[in-house]
Amino acid sequence: MTLLALGQSGQVARELAEVGVRCIGRAEADLNDPLRCAALIAASDATAVINAAAYTAVDTAEEEEAQAHKINAEAPGAIAQLCAAKNIPFVQISTDYVFDGSGNQPRQPGDVTAPLGAYGRTKLAGEVAVRAAGGPHAILRTSWVFSAHGSNFVKTMLRLGRDRDCLTIVADQIGGPTPARAIAAACVEIANGLSRDPGLSGTYHFSGAPDVSWADFARTIFDVAGITCTVEGIPSEDYPTPAKRPLNSRLDCASTQAAFGLHRPAWREGLHAVVKDLQSR
Repeated sequence: MTLLALGQSGQVARELAEVGVRCIGRAEADLNDPLRCAALIAASDATAVINAAAYTAVDTAEEEEAQAHKINAEAPGAIAQLCAAKNIPFVQISTDYVFDGSGNQPRQPGDVTAPLGAYGRTKLAGEVAVRAAGGPHAILRTSWVFSAHGSNFVKTMLRLGRDRDCLTIVADQIGGPTPARAIAAACVEIANGLSRDPGLSGTYHFSGAPDVSWADFARTIFDVAGITCTVEGIPSEDYPTPAKRPLNSRLDCASTQAAFGLHRPAWREGLHAVVKDLQSR
């Protein structure tokens, strides 16, 4: 199988490149130009495609929803149509933000979606477009991605924790932090699975275990890194942001394990690896 991934600088794309997947960036395939992306794939020898590129600026998307829609919805739709025409698997990474965050039970892939903001709406529109293309596909929803690359919560906490004695962190948002390396490996395995059995097409969840609050995640980050910084848990209402975040980001990943043999990754193990990587630089 010849894999091609859209995205080059993002967290998952960086990890895909580490395992030998050809990753193409904005210079070759800008998701602001969906037809150009599709044409590039049409001219390639790829036998499966992973979309690891997206508009991920959650708060900025509230003011730039049209651009976010082009990148998160129109581009995946065009690429999925091309992949369907070539009858090759397409793996689209999506997000827990397609849900409204109500309740306290893990969301299943078939649960009703109701995004709270522009980012979630555009990612959901991308899911709809990928399904409508009709080819072999997997939509992989994940949450709270972290790695040694790019911008993420772990790197922010490490930076702030070294300079401050105490931080106030939201404690009522619960979800599964997910190592980008594990997501990359899951995408490759899912693409292989779809190549063997296109009947596995569908929507799946993949998030780290166990579920935790942002505040407790921060405490663990400081403990692993040996940083002395106290964390005070606060409600989301005390930390207003332009885009509302879901309180419940728990994802039920049972169908992903059943279809592809993928277990939820232990995020603490991933965290140790990321902190060790960052501290060695």
